[in-house]
Amino acid sequence: MRRGDGHVASVAKVRAKFTQADVRAAVAGLRGSVSFQAPLREYTSFKIGGPADVVVEPVDIEDVCLVVRQARAHKIPLFVLGGTNLLVRDGGIRGIVVNLARLRGIKEEPGSVLYAEGGVGMPTLIGYAIRHSLAGLEWAAGIPGTVAGCVVMNAGTKLGEMKDSIKAICMVNMKGQVVELEAAQIRFEYRRALLPRGIVVGVWLQLKQGVRSEIERVVKDYLRYRRDTQPLAMPSAGCVFKNPPNDSAGRLIEEANLKGVRVGGAEVSMKHANFMVNRGRASAADVTALIRKVRSAIRRRAGVHLELELKIVGKA
Repeated sequence: MRRGDGHVASVAKVRAKFTQADVRAAVAGLRGSVSFQAPLREYTSFKIGGPADVVVEPVDIEDVCLVVRQARAHKIPLFVLGGTNLLVRDGGIRGIVVNLARLRGIKEEPGSVLYAEGGVGMPTLIGYAIRHSLAGLEWAAGIPGTVAGCVVMNAGTKLGEMKDSIKAICMVNMKGQVVELEAAQIRFEYRRALLPRGIVVGVWLQLKQGVRSEIERVVKDYLRYRRDTQPLAMPSAGCVFKNPPNDSAGRLIEEANLKGVRVGGAEVSMKHANFMVNRGRASAADVTALIRKVRSAIRRRAGVHLELELKIVGKA
């Protein structure tokens, strides 16, 4: 499984060509919603993206198991939406796109452990933790993605990252079976988790008892910092480039005087140079052209190749 702020759940021997009838057969019997030719711009924080053959929203883990089994049987690819650090190309995504938005259950377990289903938004989860005086998620203040997306991406900020909080995860594997993995079984790297193929449908988070007022203070302070330094009011996909070793992508871009540079409707943010924003009508082609322009300028000026943190998926 790989993730953009979505992740690909590859099925065995995916068909090079498949028909709409094949896709309909693969989503038959789901209890959740099914939307054909759905524009993916409605599901991404960038507000960019062509259509999917079909977007499904399973109502529970059993529904996820069903769509995985049927996609496998009909050899239709799956792509799972899960967060924000994603650019969908203008041609959209072939196959089945899974949106976990209805998997939004949260429960507290003994020992200051929270179990959250994969579609829970991180702001919702942080709010729950605050109300229950549980500390350990303050680092995620302001991250708008889902729990599943943050696991697969190993999302993080300067205060910490997802791996710091994970006790175990629940997945649906590519046979449509529910499996659990302890944190020690997962290899985490900078902005990714190396996981078996499948779909993350839940996570157990090891938190600790804290003082509610102190947790709230840390979260509010970090939210204020993010509002002051990042273009949160405009559609974007978060940081575009990974930070080079011992350096900052944002610093390199700012020193190259690239803030405000545009291609079509895409712009290097004036507020944070490692963000690109959609000024209203940006296409994925605009964003990818702007990425090439920035990379080329930084390579010429600083001799540094900027590696993407943003995940780009779909057909051009």
